[in-house]
Amino acid sequence: MRTSWTLVTGASGFVGSRLVRRLVGLGVRVKAFVREGARLRQLMGLPSDRFQLAFGDIRVGASVYRALSNCDRLYHVASAFQWWDPRPERIIGPAVEGTRAVLEAADQRGLERIVVTSSVAALGNTAQPEPMDESHAFALADPEIYALSKRRALDVVLEMAAGGLPVVVVQPSAIAGPGDWKPTPVGQSILRYLNAKYPLPAAPGGLSLADVDDVVEGHIAAMSRGTPGQSYILGGENITLEELLTLLSELTRLPGPRGQLPLALLRWAGLWFETQARLTGSQPPITRRLAKSHLGRYAWVSSDKAATALGYTTRPARETLRRSVQWFVSQGYVSDSVAARLPRHLHALEVQ
Repeated sequence: MRTSWTLVTGASGFVGSRLVRRLVGLGVRVKAFVREGARLRQLMGLPSDRFQLAFGDIRVGASVYRALSNCDRLYHVASAFQWWDPRPERIIGPAVEGTRAVLEAADQRGLERIVVTSSVAALGNTAQPEPMDESHAFALADPEIYALSKRRALDVVLEMAAGGLPVVVVQPSAIAGPGDWKPTPVGQSILRYLNAKYPLPAAPGGLSLADVDDVVEGHIAAMSRGTPGQSYILGGENITLEELLTLLSELTRLPGPRGQLPLALLRWAGLWFETQARLTGSQPPITRRLAKSHLGRYAWVSSDKAATALGYTTRPARETLRRSVQWFVSQGYVSDSVAARLPRHLHALEVQ
């Protein structure tokens, strides 16, 4: 009987917590690596014989090394999923330095297998609605900070994989679904639509919308079936941002998108939101870099490699959005006045 443990960094986050719960449900003994003071609501109720908390900082290799005691596998999921910070090093530092520290600790422990969560943001995007694959070159002239941090962290992973570390990379696309307790940018967009007092215009461009639980299954498949040194895109349905709002409208019976915002206006809005964010400490919904290098473009991807090698499957965007709306409503993220207008099935929590 297997007695060793698997460490999951970023275990209190959206993907990390869903991954921990799924692994424990499969009988895997999991150590959840979290920061001191992290919110642990999504990890409550797990059996103590298959679940432990391990506290530390991914940038401090010694704390990761200690947590890896008695482990033979590692999922490095930890990430700062935000588009902007007045001090960019607070995003880039943990991504790059943290990734190197975690992998060096794993190398010292001699782990059997490692899966690192990157992102399709590390691939860039395209001017036309053409799916990217794992070979797509990152050629953004002025990327927003999250994309840049993911690209630099991926370079660290590939460098260490070339040196013989048994690491597999997965690259999820935009993710939605139940459990988005500290709403990601995608979750924030869904909530802005749900709680809007007036119909919203759509931004130009498109994304690939993946369900969080499909992405979790892709991680687990990468651990057992992935080839070290290889990357696998874990995408979903490729849709435009206007189609995203239209799907939400069809699901909720709330008004659909009203026109499309011009890029020039979005760039000015990015500057205004950044100024407000510096004054209030909040996260801007868009930034100048996001408007310049990402909006109006397409982060569409092909998951064919993961489908063939890992057996990765995805569900339609409509189902993922239904699950996401259902969870947000059940957890009180949607105002009472809006919730009262939603179809009854969106009030029934079918997923935890």
